[in-house]
Amino acid sequence: MLLGDLFAVVEEHAAAAAEPIDRERVEQAFAFACDRHADQRRASGDDFIVHPVSVAKVCAGMRLDTETLCAALLHDTVEDTSASLEEVEAEFGEEVAQLVDGVTKLTGITFQSRDDRQAENYRKMMVAMASDIRVILIKLADRLHNMRTIDALPKVKQQEKARETLDIFAPLAHRLGIHAIKWELEDLAFQTLHPRKYNEIKGLVNQQRDEREGYVDRAGEYLSKELEAVGIEAEISGRAKHFYSIYSKMTKKGREFNEIYDLTAMRVLVGSVKDCYGAIGVIHSLWKPLPGRFKDYVAMPKFNMYQALHTTVIGPEGRPLEIQIRTQEMHDTAEYGIAAHWMYKDGKRRPQENKVEWLRQLVDWQKELKDPQEFAATLKADLFEDEVFVFTPKGEVKSLAAGATPLDFAYTVHTDVGHRCVGAKVNGKIVPLHYELQS
Repeated sequence: MLLGDLFAVVEEHAAAAAEPIDRERVEQAFAFACDRHADQRRASGDDFIVHPVSVAKVCAGMRLDTETLCAALLHDTVEDTSASLEEVEAEFGEEVAQLVDGVTKLTGITFQSRDDRQAENYRKMMVAMASDIRVILIKLADRLHNMRTIDALPKVKQQEKARETLDIFAPLAHRLGIHAIKWELEDLAFQTLHPRKYNEIKGLVNQQRDEREGYVDRAGEYLSKELEAVGIEAEISGRAKHFYSIYSKMTKKGREFNEIYDLTAMRVLVGSVKDCYGAIGVIHSLWKPLPGRFKDYVAMPKFNMYQALHTTVIGPEGRPLEIQIRTQEMHDTAEYGIAAHWMYKDGKRRPQENKVEWLRQLVDWQKELKDPQEFAATLKADLFEDEVFVFTPKGEVKSLAAGATPLDFAYTVHTDVGHRCVGAKVNGKIVPLHYELQS
């Protein structure tokens, strides 16, 4: 049944996948995980195997490859069972073993600070430590399922995990453009940390949902006919704002719930970039645009490669209406970010190279990456500049320039510490003050 559920998700996304999933290998990984986790249960009382299968389902929803699905199924075997990394490599190959090892290492990091800069260092360090971006994707899927089942944990642990999710994992998903996971992580953490406020906003949204969705549907039908008249085929739908997003807007801008007019936006999917601009022309001829609300993220994508045209107009009945226009490929990137680029078939290039090209664009589209192994080094050197991340004895993370020494580290702790520094220990071993620190 569990394996059937996983393959149902694989099948759902098969048409968009870059390559078919090797079901036999996935079944083999499932059998291995079942055997090793046989006597284990989750805090919820479920058989432990439910968790790795759920993580693999999230990865399948991102259209990730066979190796990633196998690693997702096996991601807890080395840490939580008698299985060794050597066994995993012998049975599933070096690539799967490296992914499992990467996830195991990331799981070992503890988060002890709520300070914004500290959280940013952790986010950077997680990416810097990952030898393959798929390690981060598995880790995000792992956190998502843990948040979905967080009710089984003691209250104090729930609060810790929810805060960690808002500080570390949701921003990391945003950084990589994986908004589908970012939004769910935020809402689950919000529900845990502020249950009353969450239920209040949910109740207010539900009260007005039917009326608001009806309004967007009516406006969409009218717009669809007008677009059709000029030869633009479009798929139009409503997009409800997420609860944490509403809460953030209320708190940051000091607004009441009834002052937030973009609770449901209109999404317009068209067939080409040309049609994006054609559609915005039609929209602005039908309804008056609000000044300062038009954003062209097609010509100027966001840092995580998000693309769309945004506008807010005075729509039917004189009500403000937020509209987003994008192509299907832009939509997939908006939902799944870096993971979306496993999806597109290309006869000239292998899926692995597509992944590298997308990362190249994310980091610096003027440079040429030729090898998937350049993932980690480029991410460190270009996306976050060249940095190393080191722990203080208290477990805090300090960000230093590549090539930094223990003396540089001492000065980041405090000027007086730097002045008085005469020696250093790294991982319990005495090193010279000119020693080059590593992450």
